Amino acid sequence: MTDLHFLDPNPSGKPAVLLLHGLGADANSWTLQIPALSQAGFRPLAADAPGFGGSPYDGHGWSVRRVAAQMASLLEELGTGLVDVVGLSMGGVIAQQLALDFPQLTRKLVLVSTFCVLQPEDLSGWAYFIRRALAVLTLGMQAQAQVVARRLFPDPKDEPLRSMYLAVISRANPRAYRQAMLALGLFNSRKRLGLIKVPTLVITGTKDNTVSPARQKLLAEGIPGACQVLIPQAGHAVSIDQPEKFNQALLDFLRE
Repeated sequence: MTDLHFLDPNPSGKPAVLLLHGLGADANSWTLQIPALSQAGFRPLAADAPGFGGSPYDGHGWSVRRVAAQMASLLEELGTGLVDVVGLSMGGVIAQQLALDFPQLTRKLVLVSTFCVLQPEDLSGWAYFIRRALAVLTLGMQAQAQVVARRLFPDPKDEPLRSMYLAVISRANPRAYRQAMLALGLFNSRKRLGLIKVPTLVITGTKDNTVSPARQKLLAEGIPGACQVLIPQAGHAVSIDQPEKFNQALLDFLRE
């Protein structure tokens, strides 16, 4: 039986929508989407990846493929049948792996602020990822989290969001976090994207400075029939920056 922690506020809804969070976050990062999905009749299932939120890390290795398999086990235990899979950043990588390895469980796919291969577009992007890696390896997770928080929420009025993010990061398992960072850096699904046969939507914030809109466009172009929706005035945390526009795009696609 899986020991993953998850939120399941509307168990009678159909179909289920598996919500997969970004690196360092947890299921609560979907707080602005869960009510909208429930009210629309869906069954939102927001799961914590191993080592994050309330899901323990067993210390036996953290990989994208292994986490996708654990999510599939959760779905099978809950008897959800076909589900819509929504993943943001790290969650979008896990979502791709889930769709590739468990197509029998996937109805639709929504990839948010994510990539098929992590490759910054310019020197600024490379410098950001190098700073993150050096910070987590030499100064610890909190120092790295400060770098990320300032990048995700740069506006002075976003201080509450930065504080919330730092509090969530502090609860993550350090080993799981470091291994997840490495797994994301090594991930490359580019040659397998053509094998994804389910309807797919890529949602992109026009101001994403972590995974560029152009990089996300390449992801959409690699998946047969996929389309990309751009959300103006939104960054990497598009579901938080512009929740109403994000929710509308998400629901429109899931209802099709």
